[in-house]
Amino acid sequence: MALFFDHQWYDARLAERGLDRAALAAAAGLSAAEIGLVFKDQREIRPAELAVFAEMVGVSREEAARRAGVGAHAAPADPAARRIAELEARVARLEGQVAELLAARSRSS
Repeated sequence: MALFFDHQWYDARLAERGLDRAALAAAAGLSAAEIGLVFKDQREIRPAELAVFAEMVGVSREEAARRAGVGAHAAPADPAARRIAELEARVARLEGQVAELLAARSRSS
């Protein structure tokens, strides 16, 4: 397990998918300041946020947890908890997409 948040790995995975920290923050329901603290290893990641991180970079929750410097406890093992985390991640992703669409729409107006 990594001891610290591997921001270079996350930045590289996001870039491979044409994304950035702002998109990750929006999808996870985090502010720019909060995502900055996460990447500086100054804010703990919640399980639902970790699920979004994993989805956004295309890896398992276990890999996302390892690269975030947190243990497997952050990736829920209970099937009910896992399903809730998945649904929370989907909602967070959709909210992020809506926010991006609204921002694009306001820029074009």
